[in-house]
This record gives sequence, structure tokens and C-alpha cells, in this order.
Amino acid sequence: MPNQILDDMEGMRKIDQNNMFRFCTEAAEHYRESEETAKKIKLDYPTPENVVIAGMGGSAIGGELLKDFTRGYAKVPIEINREYHLPAYAGKKSLIVLVSYSGDTEETLGSFVDALKRGCMVFCISSGGNLIKYAKKLNVPYVEVQGHMPPRAAMPHMFLPLLTCIERVSLSPKFSDDFSETTKLLQKVSADNAPAKPTSKNFTKNLAENLYGVAPAIYGFGIFRGVALRYKQQFNENAKVPAKWETFSELNHNETMGWENPKNLAKYYAAIFIRDKLEPEEIRSRIEITKTLMQPKVPKIYEVWAQGKSNLAKMLSTILLGDFASVYLAMLRKMDPTPVSTVTIMKEKIEQNGVKQKILGELEKLSAK
Repeated sequence: MPNQILDDMEGMRKIDQNNMFRFCTEAAEHYRESEETAKKIKLDYPTPENVVIAGMGGSAIGGELLKDFTRGYAKVPIEINREYHLPAYAGKKSLIVLVSYSGDTEETLGSFVDALKRGCMVFCISSGGNLIKYAKKLNVPYVEVQGHMPPRAAMPHMFLPLLTCIERVSLSPKFSDDFSETTKLLQKVSADNAPAKPTSKNFTKNLAENLYGVAPAIYGFGIFRGVALRYKQQFNENAKVPAKWETFSELNHNETMGWENPKNLAKYYAAIFIRDKLEPEEIRSRIEITKTLMQPKVPKIYEVWAQGKSNLAKMLSTILLGDFASVYLAMLRKMDPTPVSTVTIMKEKIEQNGVKQKILGELEKLSAK
């Protein structure tokens, strides 16, 4: 393992050339800015029969969190769509929320065309690009968020507009009562895990050190289902390492068998359990039994405990811990966390197939009617 890099501020600055750390240390401020943007949202739609959130990657994760957060409130299904086309049930009584930070994600633009043709209620969230261009042309409600960030770092700016959108159509109670606690807790988490905080007193630096050289397997449950997915994605994009995620109690019906006789494969993994002091007893029991069964086979097992009182504070502060850990792991691997070269190459090659141009052509025709 690289020696002392996590306590070498100048060394980390040289690696983190695009300053991904600022999105961790300034998380609370980004959420506050996003709240101001979200207040501007006006929707005159009636309560829909179902909600479909169309997005990919860093733009879709907010939808996953929304689905978990509103599970106990929303009286209609909320689903995430990661396809070019909407599910068959989407129609005039469906609310389709199109989320693309760049505004140019072709799968999301494809869903935009599909939603318009089906006469769905549509709302767009983006920093610009073709999504905002055609939302304006077609008089589709939209909110334009702050731009010039990596999409995964822009999650605060995408998530709160999603929450507000669901509030406006009467599917969720106001989250403002929990928001003050959330931002205060995010400030504390940022201070406790900041780069200037020495490894000896820094939880996420310690976690990153223990994850060096292995692939993380992240286990969540309930409101931490999407949180576990976020961890997986952040380790992928920031630290450039393979990672996987699963949820309780489903993982006890399949994943658990993978650790029965892993032999020499186990040394390549570390398990991270996302925990909550108020987790349901049935889940607590499953977690403890799973850990007991895994411990003889998997040498690296860690727990990340949620902080805060409200579900919103618990979810977002736990995500911030994962964000920090992923960037510290990038430092250990001497990888600038911001560039995603392979994804960029993939997009460039895919664009040559002409699908995106065809979708934009369809949007142009619809806007000309």
C-alpha cells in the first residue's frame, strides 16, 4: 500500500487534479443550493397513477434514492427506467421524469420521444443540452440545474428537484422539516472525514486503506438499497475498481452461497455492511447471521453505521461517507478520480451508430408540429 499518501495533502492535490474532494467537503452547500433551485419548480399535473424516472448512471441514482425514500409514502408505483423506451403501461396518467445531467444522454432522450408520443405528463431535470432545448421548444415543464460538474458529483442538484417534483404531485410529504438536520449532519460528516483530518481520526481514510487491493461488495437494506448502489458506482467511477452490491434479505437466498466455499477467491473481496441502529429486528438478525457465516471465509468485513434521526439525513450522510472513501481509495491507487475515460470512449463509439441523431430528428419533428 502507498505509504502516508492519505496524510500528504500536497500529494493528494497532485493526484486529484480536478478536485473531486470539493464535492465531498462542500456537500452541504450543494444541497442548500439545490434546495433553492427546487423551490422554483411549478407543476400543474394531477396526481399520477404511476411515476417513471428515466435516467442513466449518475443521473439515475437520485431516482433510486427517491424510490427508497418514498416507499412508505407514495401510493402509486415509482420505477426507474434505464432503457430507450418506456414500459408498456406508461400512458396519459403516468408522470415521466426525465433526468439527464448533461441533457444529451441518448437513452433518456429516447424515453423523451416515447413519453411525448404517448401523451404522458412529462417533467425534465438537466443542466442543459438537448433535453432542456426541446423541453423549451415543446413547452414541457423543466428545471435547469447548476452545470459544469461530473454527473455523479451533481447528485445533490438532481435529487432535491426529484423530491420536490414528487411533492408537487402529492405523492410525498414535505421534506423541509428533515432538511435542516440533513445539512447540519453533512457538514459534520465532511469535517470529520476531510482530507486535513489525519488517518488516525478519519473513518473513511481507514476504510479506504482496508479496501486497497480488493473489490468491495456492499450490502444494504430498506432505505439503504440505493445507497449501496451508490457506493458501488462511486468505487467504480472514482477509484476505478470493480465493485458489487446486494440487498437484504434477497442476498440470503443467493449471494450467501457464494461465500460457502470461495477458496482463494475471498482474498480479492471485502464486504461492507450498511447498518442502522434502528434497523428492523428481522434485518438485524439476518445481518448478524450473515456476518457470522462469512467471517471464517472472508477476511475483510466492515460496517458503515448510519447517522442522524430522519431517513433523509441517514441516507444522504451515509452516501457522503461512501463518496469520501471512494476518493481516498483513488488516492491510494494514484488515480485522478474525476476522468472516466472508458465511459467517454464508449459514448464516442456508440454515437457513431446514428441512433442519437435519429432520436434528435424525432424530437425536432415533434417540436415542429
